[in-house]
Amino acid sequence: MTLVITVMNNPGTGAFPLRIEGLGAAGDGVAHHDGHVLFLPGTLPGEEVLARFSGTRPELIEVTHPSADRVAPPCSLFGECGGCAIQEMSLPALLEWKTARVSAALDAAGFEDIPAPGQYQTAPYTRRRMDLAIQRIPGGIILGLHRRNGDPVDMTECHLLHPDLFALLSPLREVLGTLGALTGRGSLVLNLLDSGPDLTLSTPAELTSADRGKLAAFGRAYNLPRISWQNPKDRSIETVSQTKPVKERFGEVETSPPPAAFLQATRDAENAIVQAAVEGLPSLNKKDITVELFAGCGTLTFPLSEKGRVLAYEGELAAANCLKAAAGGRRVEGYQRDLMRQPLLPHDLKSTRAVVLDPPYAGAGAQTIPLAKSGVKDIVYISCNPAALEKDGRALKEAGYSLLNWTVVDQFLWSTEVETVLVFSRDPKRIKRENSRRSHSAPSHLDS
Repeated sequence: MTLVITVMNNPGTGAFPLRIEGLGAAGDGVAHHDGHVLFLPGTLPGEEVLARFSGTRPELIEVTHPSADRVAPPCSLFGECGGCAIQEMSLPALLEWKTARVSAALDAAGFEDIPAPGQYQTAPYTRRRMDLAIQRIPGGIILGLHRRNGDPVDMTECHLLHPDLFALLSPLREVLGTLGALTGRGSLVLNLLDSGPDLTLSTPAELTSADRGKLAAFGRAYNLPRISWQNPKDRSIETVSQTKPVKERFGEVETSPPPAAFLQATRDAENAIVQAAVEGLPSLNKKDITVELFAGCGTLTFPLSEKGRVLAYEGELAAANCLKAAAGGRRVEGYQRDLMRQPLLPHDLKSTRAVVLDPPYAGAGAQTIPLAKSGVKDIVYISCNPAALEKDGRALKEAGYSLLNWTVVDQFLWSTEVETVLVFSRDPKRIKRENSRRSHSAPSHLDS
């Protein structure tokens, strides 16, 4: 159910008790008071709390009866930095909550008898990709994540970021503070590749020759394979410094990702996603074709190609070129195509045995209906947004697909974000085999 805040006309100022009934999509506790739905950050389902109003917004005073799932937030910046939303909940409970969110989306899409999911949760200090905000202030540089609906908070502590990336933050503040191009706010994309940290900087003004020299010296001093600069006006990217080749391995294939390339947030979560996707394929022979949509640089493409021929489509030019450059001599054909503007149509998929897609946060968009109307029997869908999954999943359900299995991957710890690998099929024989296997397994607590 979608919950909506109703603004009160006369909220009053006194304290009042609340019982937290659940969590909203942003991770805030949900309660009812005087016929209104309230969202209260920092609270957990089942808790009894005292609250008051600050203006028209509820404010937590005290948790009078805490949940058994409540823990002390590990980071001293929690509540100030906006990078984490739910550090007061134990990680096992958080994984269950995220799983329930996906289950609710599948139920809303029309799927019944939902099977028990696989689950994977990454460890702290393993985040290998992060987009940071930069802000010049009197006497220094703030480098970190934005507070909720506010300015950046200096990242002096982080229980998410990989130590190799966190170790760069302090020296980065020093060199960024010397750049003439950083006249106000900027941004920095950190990627930890197999070859080492890869940095992409954006500044309000163009880098001067002196700025470029400082960044090149920084790259040499810290053995950084590449530092790039992105023009905020046209989003073009150029290499400022490169000390050695940039490399990242997907399956058995070594690629050279472009600056600011999309990577799964952690390496172990990527492995879990890839494993679930590959295992979700039907039995293939050498002539069978798997079409991959929204392929990126080849995270899934090359592991999938170990099972058969893959036609991979990606809309972003630099990523598509990276994939195509690594595809030589393999059972992979890479294509650059904007699937939102030019989706593959049913006749484009007539020889396709299976489709694997990892769409953006908003979902598969214009590609959903042609895919549902195609003759493809098996689909592996990687979701990063339960709301988009509900919409796309409904189209697949109406087209006759059944949900065979699903795997929840929590790679964004202490956030509300959740990844899910879902296997859909309308192959009667495959569905029958899966139902038979499932009937001999213990029922899931999610089936209800």
